[in-house]
Amino acid sequence: MPAFRNDWIAKSLAGTLLGFALAVAISGLFAWVGPGGIAAVNKYQMIMWLVVPLWLGILSACFLFRDGLRAWIWLGGACALAYAGLFIGRHLTR
Repeated sequence: MPAFRNDWIAKSLAGTLLGFALAVAISGLFAWVGPGGIAAVNKYQMIMWLVVPLWLGILSACFLFRDGLRAWIWLGGACALAYAGLFIGRHLTR
């Protein structure tokens, strides 16, 4: 196994870009379908601060993928599912 892998840039970009999108979607899901719904008082601050630990966790976990392409595929699929859930959750809670 080589000491230096060439796919760390692809993994880093997937974790940074798709990880941020996924963290925003997950925090949005919590805002809409979490306790109290979107109208809960004092929930905005927690949702705002929830993005950063989620993003960093996803960014850290993206290096566990075997290669950069798998990171892009799995994180892209997770983003698509999270935003679909956000879309459905918004329309079901109205």
